[in-house]
Amino acid sequence: MSVAFTKEDSAETAAELMLPDRPIPAGPNLVTKAGVDALSRQLREAEAAYDAANATEDVNERRRQSALPYRDLRYFAERLRTAQLVPPPDGTDTVGFGSTVTFTRDDGRTQTYRVVGEDEADPKSGTISYASPIARLLSGKSVGDIAVLGEQELEIVAIS
Repeated sequence: MSVAFTKEDSAETAAELMLPDRPIPAGPNLVTKAGVDALSRQLREAEAAYDAANATEDVNERRRQSALPYRDLRYFAERLRTAQLVPPPDGTDTVGFGSTVTFTRDDGRTQTYRVVGEDEADPKSGTISYASPIARLLSGKSVGDIAVLGEQELEIVAIS
């Protein structure tokens, strides 16, 4: 029987609905306690969405609805499996993973960011990845140190 007369898509179409894995950043998967909690929450949400999609009666619609949650489920499960919990910094002498650093730019702007894992980074919310250029540049520096980013100078004014 021709595929045109069946309710189910062909095997090729079904395979097309299997989304490729989300890219996993290279390097260690360093996370804060809040990062582990967020990954766990996101994994539970992906599991719930996948379960809800699999409850759909129509096989084609089920494939469509489950593709994204299944991809997210694979990603968050892997990120949790490889997570390396980093304890909070011992002090505030130098910038490191988990530190909150405030710096001024040449143009007078003052910015504050907390250095966190890649999955928890959200610059709009005040967090940046430890692998970001600014975090790498500021890492190991102390209050009063100046770091050069392109043609700009960043002066560290506080670490907490």
